[in-house]
Amino acid sequence: LQRRRERLERLLGEEREALAAELRERRRRGGLRSRELRDGPGECGRKVRERPGRSSLYSQFAEPLLHEHWNKNNAELREAESELHRKHVREAWGDQLTQQNKEEVTKVEEKKRYENEYETARGEVLERTRQEEEKHQLEKQQAETLLQQIEELKLQETKATKLKKEQENLLKQQWELENLEEERKQMEEHRRKKELGRFLRHQCDVQLRRRAQQIQEELETDRQILSALLEKEEEDQHWQIARRERAVADVAWMKKVIEEQLQLEKEREAELETIFREEAKKIWEKREEEWEREKVARDRLMSEVLAGRQRQIQEKMKLNRRAQEESIKYREQLIRELEEAKEGTRQEKEQEEEQQRARRRELQAQVG
Repeated sequence: LQRRRERLERLLGEEREALAAELRERRRRGGLRSRELRDGPGECGRKVRERPGRSSLYSQFAEPLLHEHWNKNNAELREAESELHRKHVREAWGDQLTQQNKEEVTKVEEKKRYENEYETARGEVLERTRQEEEKHQLEKQQAETLLQQIEELKLQETKATKLKKEQENLLKQQWELENLEEERKQMEEHRRKKELGRFLRHQCDVQLRRRAQQIQEELETDRQILSALLEKEEEDQHWQIARRERAVADVAWMKKVIEEQLQLEKEREAELETIFREEAKKIWEKREEEWEREKVARDRLMSEVLAGRQRQIQEKMKLNRRAQEESIKYREQLIRELEEAKEGTRQEKEQEEEQQRARRRELQAQVG
């Protein structure tokens, strides 16, 4: 549009110059004819002009009238003046239209520029709003994830505390089991020493009754141990059901055997009241053999039960250590994720602050 306006102005300027040149040429030719009319042909004209006292009057009145008469009667000059007037009118109208077009174009451009600036500003506002919404949603999700991780960390810490207590309980059970085994060995050694001294004093009858009483005490001790183990097996809820039931059954069966032997010993003790002294030694030797065989079988069964319990405790401790290691690794992973989330939040905050500073500098530069 600007190029078109410049081209139109250039064409109008060239046309004005051409018309002005044509008008000057026609006026020049018309001036010659007016001088002929004014001076007249030949000497007559010159004589008239050369008359004394009439030259100033001629110049003052006749010459303007002749020029006006010539202008009115010269058709070409009138046509040229009319054409020139029309040209001037067209030029003025063209200039006016051009100015109006310029103003309209300027208004359109200004309106378009304002619309573009408005759309740009509106787009920027919408984009910032969208980014803020996305940021808000992201921060909300991050906060929820962070809370979940914190809750998971608390659960893991609770689990770790529970596993630690369970390990302490298993160690205590193992220690108690070892003490029970040691107590049985010490009781057996003490019994052997006491029986040897009594046998040497040939108190077979009294020794037989005491031996029976000791056997009953040993059986009662074994029964108590098995009862304690049975209670431990029933209290253990974390062990596999099949193994626990089998272990409980073994302990219960062994307890039943011990109780039967204890009842048998009581019956034997009652029989001793009716046995004569001379038969006591024979009975002692016979009973000692029976007791030894029973003791060997009982010790073997007790060893199997205690060894099974020991294996259970060892396996539980192994699983407990593995669970604690996994819990520690998981807690360390959660802590790392929490630290990474914290660092990411800090970096995002720094980036946002830097963007705000850059935006302020840009606005200050635009205002300046």
